[in-house]
Amino acid sequence: MNTHIAIADHSLDELDRLADLAADVIGRARAAGASQAEVSASVATGLAVNVRLGEVETVERNLDRGFGLTVYFGQRKGGASTADLKPESIEATLAQACAIARYTEPDPCAGLADAALMQHEFPDLDLWHPWRPEVDRAIAIGQEIEAAGRANASITNSEGAGVQCGDAVGVYANSHGFLGRARDTHHSVSCSLIAGSGDAMQRDGWYEYVRDASTFPEFAAVGRKAASRAAARLGARRLSTRECPVLFAPEAARSLVGHLVSAVSGGALYRHASFLLDHAGKAVLPAFVNLVEQPLLAGGHASTAFDAEGVATSESALVAGGVLQRYVLGSYAARKLGLQSTGNAGGVHNLKVAAGSREGAVLDFAGMLQRMGTGLLVTELIGQGVSIITGDYSRGAAGFWVEGGKIAYPVQEITIAGNLRDMFMGVQAIGSDVDPRSSFLVGSILVGRMTIAGE
Repeated sequence: MNTHIAIADHSLDELDRLADLAADVIGRARAAGASQAEVSASVATGLAVNVRLGEVETVERNLDRGFGLTVYFGQRKGGASTADLKPESIEATLAQACAIARYTEPDPCAGLADAALMQHEFPDLDLWHPWRPEVDRAIAIGQEIEAAGRANASITNSEGAGVQCGDAVGVYANSHGFLGRARDTHHSVSCSLIAGSGDAMQRDGWYEYVRDASTFPEFAAVGRKAASRAAARLGARRLSTRECPVLFAPEAARSLVGHLVSAVSGGALYRHASFLLDHAGKAVLPAFVNLVEQPLLAGGHASTAFDAEGVATSESALVAGGVLQRYVLGSYAARKLGLQSTGNAGGVHNLKVAAGSREGAVLDFAGMLQRMGTGLLVTELIGQGVSIITGDYSRGAAGFWVEGGKIAYPVQEITIAGNLRDMFMGVQAIGSDVDPRSSFLVGSILVGRMTIAGE
């Protein structure tokens, strides 16, 4: 389906150069008096093409370099970075980092992650699948996607289709002697279309996001799905204010998982800015809910053998039987809390949310609609009205009103509100309809009751 061309792969040579540079700078930092030092260095390339109404709008190529150095003089920390890997820029970055460290206040929690936690095994996680189509080919793909969507009789205009491909190589090294190498690829195709006319116009779209371009569906299918989603929103109504069950479609459900992760992450906890403070070992979700972090998942969007500090990652439960098993910590936050790093410097690495329900049944999307019966299906969330400190939740939304387990009509211009603590404990079911385009692997989520503010 997708045509690939032979690619000269110099990524391993680039990794060698970055590794040599990192080792050299760490040695120079130690010679300048730093007790500890760490370096991150990367090179990323990519192509982005956008077409609209069959014509090319933009073509962009990128070549981005990054170099960051952190030094510690005892418990004094200094950092500096540059987007230029020339020797004189690296020298200036080193000088700036050391100067900053000499004048900062000591922080008893500052320093590298514990040496005993460093990763020593580096399995192949199937993250490297370069795809570098010629510009003409990328344009043709965008045109094919958009044309397939515009063929839908309901579509009256287009916001365009996009094709992006990218790859990156990088190293992280520190003065413990750790050196980690990484190379990964991510590619996407997308389309946004407008259905109807005048005040009745509706917009929607679709995208696919993969590591390996050979796993893209038929390109035209992306345009057709974007068109069907936009057309399905025609005739959208407002709802009267009410309380009812809310089913978050998978693309919306992952935001709920993100709020949970934010609430149990170290920065929010040591600042006492989380509604889940001191909740390790306590129920935060119903007993049927299980969340497992899978950093070594082959081809996962956030797979890695080591975190941003070199700490070894491993599969680990975040929530088991509804009970929070641990927090999400890098070394600094762990020290502030008197705990140990969980290998999450830089974030969570592939969080899988198991499907299930209070009744024990595993339901697909159609089954989730039936389980809800009558209520609101949310397919789009708008705005940022979420407080991790209090758990208060209020966001604009659009989607569909469901009656008797069947979609009845589209809805818009409504607000859904509640409190995350109640919403999490009120989860009735989690679907098997997992959205694979994210590192949060979750299906649709049914919340038993929320407030809908409308007319």
